[in-house]
Amino acid sequence: MTVLRRSAFVAALWLAAAPSAPADAQIPAAGAAIDAASQAILASPKVIKALEDIKADDDQAFAEQKRITEIPAPPYKEKQRAEYFLKRFLELGFKDASIDTEGNVIALRKGSGEGRPRLVVSAHLDTVFPEGTDVTVKEKDGVILAPGIGDDSRGLAALLSLIKSINSNALATVGDVMFVGTVGEEELGNLRGVKALFRDHADIDGFISIDGLGVTRIVNQGTGSHRYEMIFKGPGGHSFQEFGLPSAIHAMGRAIAKISDLQTPSDPKTTFTVGTVRGGTSVNAIAAEARMTVDMRSDSTEELLKLEARLLDLVKQAVAEENARWKSDKLALEIKLIGDRPAGIVAMDSPVVQATQRAVTALTRAPRVTFAGSSTDSNLAMSLGIPAVTIGGGGEGGNWHSRNEWYRSVDAYLGPQSALLTTLVLAGLDGVTKPALAIRQGK
Repeated sequence: MTVLRRSAFVAALWLAAAPSAPADAQIPAAGAAIDAASQAILASPKVIKALEDIKADDDQAFAEQKRITEIPAPPYKEKQRAEYFLKRFLELGFKDASIDTEGNVIALRKGSGEGRPRLVVSAHLDTVFPEGTDVTVKEKDGVILAPGIGDDSRGLAALLSLIKSINSNALATVGDVMFVGTVGEEELGNLRGVKALFRDHADIDGFISIDGLGVTRIVNQGTGSHRYEMIFKGPGGHSFQEFGLPSAIHAMGRAIAKISDLQTPSDPKTTFTVGTVRGGTSVNAIAAEARMTVDMRSDSTEELLKLEARLLDLVKQAVAEENARWKSDKLALEIKLIGDRPAGIVAMDSPVVQATQRAVTALTRAPRVTFAGSSTDSNLAMSLGIPAVTIGGGGEGGNWHSRNEWYRSVDAYLGPQSALLTTLVLAGLDGVTKPALAIRQGK
């Protein structure tokens, strides 16, 4: 790219990134600092070259995405994909990259400072699909079809493309950047990967998860969830000869009816569902056992706990009513917590949110960036008070968590480009800017 073209490129990016405001408006000090850092980083010839390299790598990143998709990574069985991801880290120059005791793949790129601040940039290795699912990538009507092609194979491919651009252009950060492929993000994985990561690394100051598509949607709020398995146990018996005994299935039915009548607030959004049910042995038997799983979610920890208390009480009432109906005390209830994802939120004026917003706006010239709540690896960081966002890996897709999941590589390079700019602002570009990410006190 010629000098003239590069200057025009920088100017266009900066004008797009700069927030519009009345002439007499005052930009908050934190926002002004992010603006200054963004401007300096966008003017760096090395950064401009890195952004160009990411775009040039688009086809290779898409090919990587498809390769990753065809490596099975069912819940709790991510080892094969983790080993491939470790191999790619090693090939990219991380000689000390490793798989930790929980199964996360970790590579540390040290900065010019003294190890702080430390920023994590991650994507998750696991999928929701059970072992044996056909993960072959297919093409139909101009789109790619495969379970997990977007969630989160795209995030993993974007992470590798980001690393390639940083290394090939010798971009030195001030703070350390830890690149991680996490396990246990999906379903009953219960965020076990990031829980282990923050347990073992108390010096993490900021967290970015690449999970989702496109780039204009930024997750700065973690939707909390509690999941339970309820097991109803009774004596069981013949439907005719032992008629009059309490039924585990009838009790479960009472509980479901009560749960379905619950009222929850729309703001903060709070939801519930009975996800699965099973039980009984035959059509002519009083059920000795029945099981159901329940999912509760809320953007507010307080509302989640209120819902949980009401729901658990209703289930206990249902058991008591079934026993009372048959003048019995033989029906019992066992409640197991099988999922606990904490809620959290990062303020709009946080450097991690502002840096991400400016990166997206600079690259896309989008009139507005959407901020949303979701349940991702970032939940754990947010709940600990650590600045975190979840950003998209680029491209278009749909039918997530379905065997018909699809993906189209449209401007997919914007994902790793956004991650690059955000990372450099937060960790600081050596010789150009100081880190916008603060070092956590006492850590």
